[in-house]
Amino acid sequence: MKKNIQIAIDGPAGAGKSTIAKIVAESLGFTYIDTGAMYRAVTYKAMQQNIHLDDEAKLAEMLAVSTIDLKPSPQGQLVYLDGENVSAEIRSNEVTSSVSQVAAHAKVRELLVAQQQKLAANGGVVMDGRDIATHVLKTAELKIFMSATVEERARRRFIDNEKRGIESSIDKLQEEIALRDKMDSEREASPLIQAEDAIFLDTTELSIDAAAQAILKLAQEKMA
Repeated sequence: MKKNIQIAIDGPAGAGKSTIAKIVAESLGFTYIDTGAMYRAVTYKAMQQNIHLDDEAKLAEMLAVSTIDLKPSPQGQLVYLDGENVSAEIRSNEVTSSVSQVAAHAKVRELLVAQQQKLAANGGVVMDGRDIATHVLKTAELKIFMSATVEERARRRFIDNEKRGIESSIDKLQEEIALRDKMDSEREASPLIQAEDAIFLDTTELSIDAAAQAILKLAQEKMA
């Protein structure tokens, strides 16, 4: 039995990737790697330092001297930027609406992908993002492309924002998600596309648990 497989989960914003990936990782005793949080941390730091989000050279220069750590905790995965817990700050609307702009830069992606590949080198990982199966973990044993309708993804984001005490409107969230889909799928550096050998999973009508169970079943088959 092959135990330490790599599981790559790709998909657009709001598809449920992170929530489901965490459940899968915990169930298998694997390490969860939230690549989106890493891009959010870069975006947050750039905003704090007033670096223009279109300035690829400055962003890469900043990232080269930054430390991003993902640490498990009873409250879920925590994100540390240069030793500071920024788990809440990187989920703000301002960061959310700007992260695709930062993630579009090839130099930023190159630096973060190197970190992500190092974290996943020994297997036993679940990694989610937008180019995991197509670029970061090309040889992953299990590849999933997860999606849902824009309307459903906006509804989920609205509920999540309510829980966090963040005011938002469903119409505005639908616009933002649709725009982010467009930016992610049309960028030159590692665009959001489904890998040829990825399994498509539509989560529109699925509960979180049902989606997680579907992936766990596929993982068990790969590990058998």
